Amino acid sequence: MNHMADISPLRDAAPLAGTGVRVAAELHANLTAPALVAHSLRKGESRLSADGALIVRTGVHTGRSVGDKFVVDDPETTADVWWGKVNQRLPRAKFEALKGRVQAYLQGRELFTQDLYAGADPAHRIRVRLVTTGAWHALFARNMFIRPKAEELASFVPDYTIIHAPFFEADPALDGVSSSSAIVLSFAEKTILIAGTQYAGEIKKSIFTVMNWILPAHGMLPMHCSANIGPKGDTALFFGLSGTGKTTLSSDPARRLIGDDEHGWGPEGVFNFEGGCYAKVIDLSQKSEPEIWAASHRFGTVLENVVADPQGRLDLTDKTFTENTRACYPVEYIPNVELSGRGGTPKNVVMLTADAFGVLPPISRLTPEQAMYHYLSGYTARVAGTEKGLGSEPQATFSTCYGSPFLPRHPQVYGKLLQQLIKEHGVSCWLVNTGWSGGAYGVGKRMSIAHTRALLNAALAGELDNVEYRTDPFFGLAIPAHVNGVPDEVLDPRQAWAGKADYDVAARNLVQRFVENFATFAEHVDDDVKAAAIRAAA
Repeated sequence: MNHMADISPLRDAAPLAGTGVRVAAELHANLTAPALVAHSLRKGESRLSADGALIVRTGVHTGRSVGDKFVVDDPETTADVWWGKVNQRLPRAKFEALKGRVQAYLQGRELFTQDLYAGADPAHRIRVRLVTTGAWHALFARNMFIRPKAEELASFVPDYTIIHAPFFEADPALDGVSSSSAIVLSFAEKTILIAGTQYAGEIKKSIFTVMNWILPAHGMLPMHCSANIGPKGDTALFFGLSGTGKTTLSSDPARRLIGDDEHGWGPEGVFNFEGGCYAKVIDLSQKSEPEIWAASHRFGTVLENVVADPQGRLDLTDKTFTENTRACYPVEYIPNVELSGRGGTPKNVVMLTADAFGVLPPISRLTPEQAMYHYLSGYTARVAGTEKGLGSEPQATFSTCYGSPFLPRHPQVYGKLLQQLIKEHGVSCWLVNTGWSGGAYGVGKRMSIAHTRALLNAALAGELDNVEYRTDPFFGLAIPAHVNGVPDEVLDPRQAWAGKADYDVAARNLVQRFVENFATFAEHVDDDVKAAAIRAAA
């Protein structure tokens, strides 16, 4: 197939409207995936795998640069921003100066633009324009977001603009930032500036932050979760940080995938923010995760920091560049997908945690108050490689709402919305540990995907609604005594440890971590949630 007609440059500057860049040496607007692949190969940005996927390297940044994210201290929005380590202040004057220097850097360069939607619900979507020097970054955005129809592009006017300069280096002394990299959001100006990092996840998560800013003002809950629909039309949500299994567990051949990472929940049900998936592929198994494996071996997919031999054959076990190897592909590459990107009101909410201490049970049923407690706690393990600077072992962490790096408003805003929705709709809530069992990381073993799927299938099918439960003495969690297809000793985390006294010590230590972390939320939650927290601390 000849795609050369698709890659001829545009000289018309209209696609640059809103970017502040007036002239491009060559401007490639809204190119198709084959055209972007051709440009990326021409520019030497990438190589093809044996199956035709685009293999790229992201340089020193193989994960998000959390310390380099800033929010502009705009007078119109400053009172509503959750200022602190997550949202560092950048004075408006510093932002304007940095933006001007980046725009000047882009002036006269070969540029790629993509006009895209974030939000599958037309009533609550935003229009996004990306301008970048990277053909593969344009392809990443095209894969990840929702692609407008041709007739919609003719009158496209962006709500938010991403100015992306991966090779521009910021000056901390001049720009007021932390390093040569900067990710800066201005909610008042509706502009996102990304400089000094090739890691494409910054593009995706910046727009997620924008949706987290916009939706609560309309009474809707933005969520860091995957979602799917069962055979009977029942929607399930899977909350969790990177590496906890959101993508893997929601890509279920028996259920239609809505999306693997970011959604909104409102009066009309659930809708995906994205049009693609961004899956971790380190140690990806064709047997255990066939859908994701197949999508990672297709033309049009972008593979970040994946190792391949000279013939382009992938080695998904190789961590040479990072453990955070990724595949970015359109959601339709998953065979059993809900192409509308929408589902009804959830029947089940699953909170995923990768417990590095091997203490939490593989599944437990939560009361609405316990669900609120664990949602605000957001306990998991940050898996090596997902963020710059992490070591080789998982680190226990608490990320409120399972996504604190992306919350521009105070966590209580999102927590109260979730609590209201769970109570209003009588949603069943579950805590699922996809981490370790029989001991902490380095001693115990990672939970079996087969066991986790069996437990989830039973919960989502309603098979655990009327079974025998026992109460965990440390966290007050309700643990099923028996689940078909899963050994009883797997269900009880204490029994899985060789040294029961060692388990007790580890459990008490983790309880104390929960108590210390939740102290920051105590004044912001209702008494019933406080009571759930007290039970967990007992």
